[in-house]
Amino acid sequence: MLYAIGEIILVVIGILIALQINNWNETNKNRQQELIILENILQDLKNDKVGLNNIIEKKK
Repeated sequence: MLYAIGEIILVVIGILIALQINNWNETNKNRQQELIILENILQDLKNDKVGLNNIIEKKK
């Protein structure tokens, strides 16, 4: 009986470790996606700035 309880505890610990690793991987993926999105926003803002400066120069 004691052996069975020990086995159950080991399985539960293994599952908890696997879930923690999965959460860590998902967090890293989300951070990478966030960085890509922020880089795209920055590039869009730079492009908008250039376009607006061109419009301003044409109006002068």
